[in-house]
Amino acid sequence: MDKQQLNRYFFYVLGVILLSAGITLNTKTALGVSPLISLPYSVSQIWDLSFPAMTFILYSFFVVLQFILKRKNRQMKDLLQIPLSIVFSLFLDIFGDGYDTFISLSGLQDDSLFIRVIMLIIAVAMTGIGASMMISMDLIPNPADGLAKTVGDVLEKGLGFGKNFIDFSSVAVTAVIGIIASGHLVGVGIGTIIGMIGVGRCIAAFNYFFHNKMMLAIGNNHMPMSLE
Repeated sequence: MDKQQLNRYFFYVLGVILLSAGITLNTKTALGVSPLISLPYSVSQIWDLSFPAMTFILYSFFVVLQFILKRKNRQMKDLLQIPLSIVFSLFLDIFGDGYDTFISLSGLQDDSLFIRVIMLIIAVAMTGIGASMMISMDLIPNPADGLAKTVGDVLEKGLGFGKNFIDFSSVAVTAVIGIIASGHLVGVGIGTIIGMIGVGRCIAAFNYFFHNKMMLAIGNNHMPMSLE
């Protein structure tokens, strides 16, 4: 394996780590989680279930939806998103435990609004950078991004529209479940709205400054920007 291929896998793994760390941090802000994981988060909170496990189940469902929507364009490599989801869920568990341990040992008061806002900003930035790295390396997509691309392709609207559609649908379903099951919104708040807007902007900003450099590092000088 040459250096360029190693760089590609390095950026991809780093993207997975940053994305999972960003999502985990987002759930700790108590300001509303990112749209794509609002559903598993709300279900885990309402019925006291494992958040990583609920995320894995949702991501597996996303893979099934991709297979249904792609029809003749489906590929067996798309199934690799399922083992990726297992790894991703494990990272969510690890980072969740790590965050709780850090807060406990540091004595940091993470219930102050100022701290939570700072956490949200960092979480959105990490989520955007991680997503950009994963998409740009063109290996195994995160199931949520894979479904967004599939929806965009099927509707001939592009990845941006697909992501907005999945985000809106996820938040809508989360809101309905929360209101029916607990009488109020669970996991949806100002942080969710900021995530819907901010993650895309962070992806665009990161791509503007670093996309071409990453492409040179992996020996691909012609790969287009991963997200407009």
